[in-house]
Order: sequence, then C-alpha cells, then structure tokens
Amino acid sequence: MEDQGEKIATNIRKGVLEYCVLALLAQGDKYGLQLADELVDRNLTASEGSLYPLLARMKSADLVTTRWEGSSTGRRRKYYAITERGMSHLRQFDAVWNEISGQVGELLGRQHEHD
Repeated sequence: MEDQGEKIATNIRKGVLEYCVLALLAQGDKYGLQLADELVDRNLTASEGSLYPLLARMKSADLVTTRWEGSSTGRRRKYYAITERGMSHLRQFDAVWNEISGQVGELLGRQHEHD
C-alpha cells in the first residue's frame, strides 16, 4: 500500500512542480540550488537533477528569466526570476488548483461518510 501511495504522490508532484517553482519565485529571485533545497525540504522533488531541465523549459516558455550574479564566495550563480507571463500562469494555476482540490476534497469527504 505504501508503494502505491508513493506512486500517487510522485505523479501529483510532477504535475505541480512547475507551479511550485513559480510560487517560490513569486516570493523573490532565487538561484538554482536555493530552489532545489526548498523543494526537497518540502518533499516536492527528489533532487536538483530534475529541476534544471524544468527551469530551462520554463525559460524557453518565458515563465522565468535568468541573470548571473557573483556571490560572497566569488562564485557566480544563475538567478531565476518570475516574469509577468509566469505570474499569469501562477494565478491561473491557483484558481484551477482551488477548484479541483475543493472538488476532490468534496468527493473524498463523501466517500469517507459511506465507510
């Protein structure tokens, strides 16, 4: 049963990861490892390896922009920022997520009433 639960969680995470990245960037610009750490800490992604291809696709879709900046260690970091288009996608996701999660919650609530 635990294995099935992890499969369900993995599928949901894959579907919402892009919007979770947008939500984090709506709070402020972040470099890649910062994003990865926050997502891993929240158990929304397993590793940073899956994040960078997603960020590249998001940049191509004009959902995020990038810039290089030096750090206190002297190492340059690539920072990601949300674009207006990204904010628009995030607002649309928020509305859809609220509607769908409400409907699913309602259905699950009804199911538990019959148990």
